[in-house]
Amino acid sequence: MPQQVAVITGAGAGIGRATARTLGRAGCDVALVGRNRDRLGDAAAELHELNVRTHIVCVDVANAAAVEQAAEEIEEKLGPITLWVNCAGATVTGQVAALEADEIRRATEVTYLGTVNGTRAALTRMRRRGHGTIVNLDRLASLRPPPLQAVENGARAAVRAFSESIRPEILHDGDRIHIALVHLPAINTPRYSWTRNHTGKRLKPMGPVYEPEIAAEAICRAAFDQQRDIWVGLSGVRNWLLSTFLPGLSDGWLAGKGYARQMEKTAVTGDEPDDLYETVPGAYAAHGRFDMVTRKGMPLLLTTRHAQLATAMGFMGMLLLALRRKRK
Repeated sequence: MPQQVAVITGAGAGIGRATARTLGRAGCDVALVGRNRDRLGDAAAELHELNVRTHIVCVDVANAAAVEQAAEEIEEKLGPITLWVNCAGATVTGQVAALEADEIRRATEVTYLGTVNGTRAALTRMRRRGHGTIVNLDRLASLRPPPLQAVENGARAAVRAFSESIRPEILHDGDRIHIALVHLPAINTPRYSWTRNHTGKRLKPMGPVYEPEIAAEAICRAAFDQQRDIWVGLSGVRNWLLSTFLPGLSDGWLAGKGYARQMEKTAVTGDEPDDLYETVPGAYAAHGRFDMVTRKGMPLLLTTRHAQLATAMGFMGMLLLALRRKRK
């Protein structure tokens, strides 16, 4: 493929770190964007072993002006940006009544406005050339948005609506810029160790857990195959059906089970370091501490084409059923 310059926010750890490796192996030059220079340096060192050109930019994605400046710097060092992946995020976990307004604002700025700032910076430069790809991340649909995660649920819903609103704007202007959404289940990243936590217990992922390399593979397929949406795994489809047809049951289940399934029995003091305002020191990489419970195989990656096919088959099934009843 032609030489690609990929920008990855949140590239120091977790999904961003895994995506950087995957894109590097695919032949991209990679710009690593994040707040922790040491972890970005570790990620760059891994890519140098693969003979990948890299550039590090230490920046807070919530700062729109800083993201714009970072994009200019990347194009000066590596060349025109062809792919931008918004992986950066931060959140606060706990009942909404227990959260501070500043915590909610900050988490929303990093996760939602960080995606907005990255998307705008990419669009500005891609429109000069009329083509490019932007990948944003969404949470996979569950029974209902789980309790204790209202801040991230709101931010990811905003990312989804924002991305869907941009698509007709690009189509209107005639640019060949692709906006992809990757809908992810629980991923084994270090975030469970450094999320600001008001629950009093150590956090753990809810539902099927996958390794960050699975998320990276889905991101790459969305980018290179020009997929509109990719859903990782079948649980999202199952849960969507349950929440649609049995909403009262799903709310009751989450009220009864949703708390325990997100927390371990180990208590926390409440003064553990978190990454909401400042980065957490330490040599964190892509994986979190849940390697023993993750699903190792590649799950089914459902694309927009699969969804369209399923919708068409469902429509044909209903039509045939209606015709059969009419004949009777």
